[in-house]
Amino acid sequence: MKNRKGHLPIYGPGPVFGTVVIALTVAAMLCRNLPPLRFGNIVILRIPLIIVGILLILFAIFLWVYAVIITKIDDGILHNHLVTTGAYALVRNPIYSAILILCTGVLMIGGNVLFLILPFLYWAFLTILLKQTEEKWLRKLYGEAYTEYCNKVNRCIPWFPKR
Repeated sequence: MKNRKGHLPIYGPGPVFGTVVIALTVAAMLCRNLPPLRFGNIVILRIPLIIVGILLILFAIFLWVYAVIITKIDDGILHNHLVTTGAYALVRNPIYSAILILCTGVLMIGGNVLFLILPFLYWAFLTILLKQTEEKWLRKLYGEAYTEYCNKVNRCIPWFPKR
C-alpha cells in the first residue's frame, strides 16, 4: 500500500475502520428499541449516559480537529515525516481514536447499555488492524524512531506521553 515515493498512503486502513465502526454504531442505534433489546434501556442511567456521550462527542471533535487541522498530519505524510507532536504526542492514532470515541459517545446517548460492549470490540478491531498494517509500515519506514515513539505514546487511548 506504499506509493512510489516510499511513504505511507494518505488514508491507510482508516476508511475500513471508519466504515465498519460507523455502520455498527448506526445499526445499534436503529436496533436499540427493538423488543428483544429494550431491556437494555435503563431509565435511571439515561441522563448520565447522555451527559457522558455529549462530552465524548465533543472530545472526539476536538481530537480530530487537533490532529487534522492543527497538527496537519497530511503534511507529515506528504513530506515523509514521522509526526510525534501535537495530537500525536497524546495518542499515536488520533484520527482513528476520534472515530472510536465519537461512536462511543453516540452509543451512550442511545442509552442502551447492551451496546456498550461495542467500544471494546471497536478497540480490539482497531488494535488488530493497526498492528497488521500501519504499524508494520511505520516500523519499516522509520525504524528505531518509531519504536521509541511507540514506547512513549498509546496506540488508541489518548493519554499523557510516558517519559
